[in-house]
Amino acid sequence: MDPHTSPTPHEPGAIPPGHTGPPETPGLVDFTVDLTAHEVLRQARVLAALGPDWDPVEALRGEEAARALLYSGLDDEQRRVYDDLVAAGVLPRRGDGSAAA
Repeated sequence: MDPHTSPTPHEPGAIPPGHTGPPETPGLVDFTVDLTAHEVLRQARVLAALGPDWDPVEALRGEEAARALLYSGLDDEQRRVYDDLVAAGVLPRRGDGSAAA
């Protein structure tokens, strides 16, 4: 656009006839979403699905037993890899630090 001519009304940045201020630009709009109610509903549905007989302590014991079984009976090479993964922090240390613990 030539600096000596005015833009036509359909051009970006055009000022409508009779408007004396700068072109209007959209400002920032405050946008807030409160998910608290949704999170409470989600938690209630999860607990309802688990049922009244769900015992979190027993569930953790079961997970520990399954993990112990998973790492039991490793041969020497598997134990070495397991110990390397524990040393690297990939797997948590169990018992006395050996794979059979």
